[in-house]
Amino acid sequence: MSDALNTQAAQLADEAAAALLATTGEADLANAKARYLGKQGSITALLKQIPTLEPDDRRNAGRAVNEAKRAVEAVFAQRRESLKDAALSAGGDGPVDVTLPGRSGWRGHEHPVTLAWDAICDIFSSMGFTIHEGPQVETEWHNFEALNIPAGHPAREMQDTFYIEDGVVLRTHTSPVQIRTMLQHEPPLRMICPGPVYRKDNDLTHTPMFHQVEGLVVDRNTTMAELKGVLAEFARAFFGPGTEVRFRPSYFPFTEPSAEVDVSCVFCSGSGCRVCSNTGWLEVLGSGMVDPEVFRAIGGDAFDPDEVQGFAFGMGIDRLAMLRYGIPDLRMLFENDVRLLAQF
Repeated sequence: MSDALNTQAAQLADEAAAALLATTGEADLANAKARYLGKQGSITALLKQIPTLEPDDRRNAGRAVNEAKRAVEAVFAQRRESLKDAALSAGGDGPVDVTLPGRSGWRGHEHPVTLAWDAICDIFSSMGFTIHEGPQVETEWHNFEALNIPAGHPAREMQDTFYIEDGVVLRTHTSPVQIRTMLQHEPPLRMICPGPVYRKDNDLTHTPMFHQVEGLVVDRNTTMAELKGVLAEFARAFFGPGTEVRFRPSYFPFTEPSAEVDVSCVFCSGSGCRVCSNTGWLEVLGSGMVDPEVFRAIGGDAFDPDEVQGFAFGMGIDRLAMLRYGIPDLRMLFENDVRLLAQF
């Protein structure tokens, strides 16, 4: 009886090995294993017969059936690994080995202009400024006339405007948002307006589209001293607490008096280098007290130039991003090179 059971165990082991090796998938493999090693499997049935043998035959029969069981389990493990390797090599939507180390995908990064934009908005928001946006396609009145830039004014040539049709342009600055805000709200106003602007410039230091943020404060007793304090506080918050600020007289059609604002060079800390042309200073923005003609263009008692005063300022976000993050070439901001973006 034991010899017959031993022979049957060897035959089932060979049969099970052939069946396991012929499987084509994980489910097929599991079913084949169950036929031989499951609770109702053929080899499991042999194990149940051992207690019925004579005591002297049980040891040999048990050894033979257990060897058959281990052989089948070894073939099963080998076939499972080979099926897994084949599925991973094939790729696609096949099975995934969850025990393998994770593959980290490439993560996107915020653009340096976005980082600078957000930092500027955060700084001015902390000083009580609200953020406003407006259309990028503007009327000439909002873009020029209301800002004391009448037809024939030289500043219109300086702006190199993109004209959509008669009386309609791509905005050359974000100042039209200030005009629209004053038409909708009465003083006191304390606002900034970031956004893209467009001019016919395309060279090493200019692009046809770039980003600006402009600010406006209007109240009864607004002064140049307040303007200087706000911009000095901004410069130190944006570039660092040791940043020095200076104001130089300048000209803008919509402010009088006007001033350019310089900061101590962020690369050499004011000692002089190639970036600042050995002056120790970098120009970062323009500013000034709002010209009364702008208030007269708005009209109404709320903006009577005899009753209210204001100051305005504007700066290029792209340039500030380059200075803040040490980017040497303006074109790098628009090339979408992932090696640059990965640094942020």
